[in-house]
Amino acid sequence: MKENMRLESDSIGTLEVPEDAYYGVQALRAKENFPITGLTVHPVFIQNLARIKRAAAITNRKAGKLKPEIAYAIESACNEVICGMFASEFIVDGIQGGAGTSANMNMNEVIANRAIEMLCGRKGDYSIVHPNDHVNMAQSTNDVIPTAGKLTVLDLLSPLDKGLARLEKALYAKADEFDHIVKIGRTQLEDAVPMRLGQTFHSYASMISRDRDRLKQVRSEMYTVNMGATAIGTAINTSSYYFDHIVPTLRHITGYPLTQADDLFDATENLDGFVRISSCLKACAVNLSKMCNDLRLLASGPKAGLGEITLPAMQNGSSIMPGKVNPVIPEVVSQVAFHIIGHDTTITMAAEAGQMELNAFEPVIFYNLFDSITTLTHAVNTLTDNCILGITANEKRCSELLHASVGITTALCPYIGYKKAASLAKESLKTGVSVKELVLKYELLDEEQLTTILDPYSMTEPAKEEAGIQAVS
Repeated sequence: MKENMRLESDSIGTLEVPEDAYYGVQALRAKENFPITGLTVHPVFIQNLARIKRAAAITNRKAGKLKPEIAYAIESACNEVICGMFASEFIVDGIQGGAGTSANMNMNEVIANRAIEMLCGRKGDYSIVHPNDHVNMAQSTNDVIPTAGKLTVLDLLSPLDKGLARLEKALYAKADEFDHIVKIGRTQLEDAVPMRLGQTFHSYASMISRDRDRLKQVRSEMYTVNMGATAIGTAINTSSYYFDHIVPTLRHITGYPLTQADDLFDATENLDGFVRISSCLKACAVNLSKMCNDLRLLASGPKAGLGEITLPAMQNGSSIMPGKVNPVIPEVVSQVAFHIIGHDTTITMAAEAGQMELNAFEPVIFYNLFDSITTLTHAVNTLTDNCILGITANEKRCSELLHASVGITTALCPYIGYKKAASLAKESLKTGVSVKELVLKYELLDEEQLTTILDPYSMTEPAKEEAGIQAVS
């Protein structure tokens, strides 16, 4: 055996482990077997695995199944991991075979070896604290991993909601700021009818509010966990005390209103709750990307585009064209949306691919789901701080495009009829003469009537009372 190494064994055989490592043979074997992404499991997931191990140690101690000195050492080791210690000891790749057994055992080994140290033993002497017999007592990968996944989703959704709340507030503020500015609306990128720029931003805020509501509704599914199910839902190797108290103990540790699933078989083998979370994230990402498409169009130019708003200039836009500034923040948000949509497809297929009493593909579900939440949170924050808050309106440009458009002709339809209004629109586009001038030229309405009907601001909201003008019969 090499110097500074210790020899550990598992059911596959023996393996040399670095003497000072807190991980053991099973984690090291998994590291060698799964060189997939080069990234380990999410740090918040690691913290939640430790919370579960702590809850199990407490419950097994109270059940009289785990000696107090071993239980207290395990609890102390768990607390250190929860505080962020030993992060480098979690060496298993985020995408791994075995339904997460490698991640579970990595945690069991780290906790066991740290507990052994606390009991004045040498790392690797599992006769003092054993990764399976003590740290993993009354547990299975199949209830620990999905429960840790749900806790991690809950933890990660909190900063996302805070970010979305800030974005929603910023959009409502812009809606108020721009409420007096009338612009031309567009459908299919063609001129439509007048609207207020504030209404555009209010619609975005309403959309984000709806996304927040969806995520709040679906997060409640994460409160139902399958701890106590062990391997498939039969609760094999658990004491009655542990079965009844593991979830309440975990509820106390995490602060979440956790409940034990009524059907532990269902909760162990079916992962549709994660699919719903992913679907809501995808919907939010789609909405954000659509809004960013709008922002890029509204800010296009600055001279040869729409140019109705100006986005904050964040960096040079070209290595060859001097003075060019690109809408980089909306662009990156759209790229995050594409990323999340791809993750959603992976999560959907992985959830569908489960067989019989277990889904083996939780690692790739969690790898993608955690990344979706994290990247969406960062995208929302940069969108708010580096784009939305600094948007300014180009009121003069909005007015120019509004009055150059024939979209206002729509308001004439109730008074001169659709056919005549369409004829005037065509003539205005062909000749450059405004619709108002043509109406007066053909004496279809007098100037006072026309001023009332074609008031752009009045067209931006439902009529409060009739204009007192005779409609076409």
